[in-house]
Amino acid sequence: MIGFIGLGVMGRPMAQHLIATGQRVYLHRVKPASQFLVEQGGIAASSAKEVAENADIVILMLPDTPDVEHVLFGSNGVAEGLSAGKLVIDMSSISPVATKQFAERLRLKGVGYVDAPVSGGEVGARNAALTIMAGGSEEDFARALPLLEKMGKAITHVGANGDGQTAKVANQIIVGLTIGAVAEALTFARKAGADVAKVREALMGGFASSRILEVHGQRMIDKAFDPGFRIRLHRKDLSLAADAARAMDLALPATALAQQLMSAAVGLGLGDKDHSALIEAIANLSGAQD
Repeated sequence: MIGFIGLGVMGRPMAQHLIATGQRVYLHRVKPASQFLVEQGGIAASSAKEVAENADIVILMLPDTPDVEHVLFGSNGVAEGLSAGKLVIDMSSISPVATKQFAERLRLKGVGYVDAPVSGGEVGARNAALTIMAGGSEEDFARALPLLEKMGKAITHVGANGDGQTAKVANQIIVGLTIGAVAEALTFARKAGADVAKVREALMGGFASSRILEVHGQRMIDKAFDPGFRIRLHRKDLSLAADAARAMDLALPATALAQQLMSAAVGLGLGDKDHSALIEAIANLSGAQD
């Protein structure tokens, strides 16, 4: 039996894939937008503790480190319902340092832990095509893998607990900086008077081609900013990078700039737009808005 906690934009389709296997899936935080999961066979639970009492494996998909800590260790939390031999899979994107601490606290209860953050956004979640970066013991990863395969395609066991989150932070650095680069390039092209769609088409045939130029570049041109992944959540991930870099006395200057640009976007009221809307913040800096 499986438990799933965190039924947001990403969590809903992920839980749906698990329910489709025919297994009993206990759900917490069921709201009107996720009620369809109960209609499809999911079982609503009144608390995280109840989920953990009924499930052998509990999956989390939550916004941030404090959310995971609260759901795991707060009143009526997952830890209160766990017993030895169970497994927690945290698919949220949170602090690698905190992840190691959470894993150790649960290990003292005889509970396994895998951090398995994802990349691929809402489209990847809907299509069960997420990229999953996992950290944990070989035994715990092997136990988690059949469920991860129901939600993703590119699944890598990176290493020990925390290493999956480290890989996700690295992913978000690359994605954030690349979105910023595409946004600057297209803003430059527009301000110069060129046909931005034709510029993107030309770049797609050269060394500047990337998945982000392909997908997010088109979003920028179309101004299609309904969230696949919200700017405020990407800013959070870059804050994780900044915090870790500071702890390691590591300079990440471009990452810091991307984080500040996302803060500017949040300040402009774009925080709940897709991260491709970063182009609106960059255009605003130069008065280059349409």
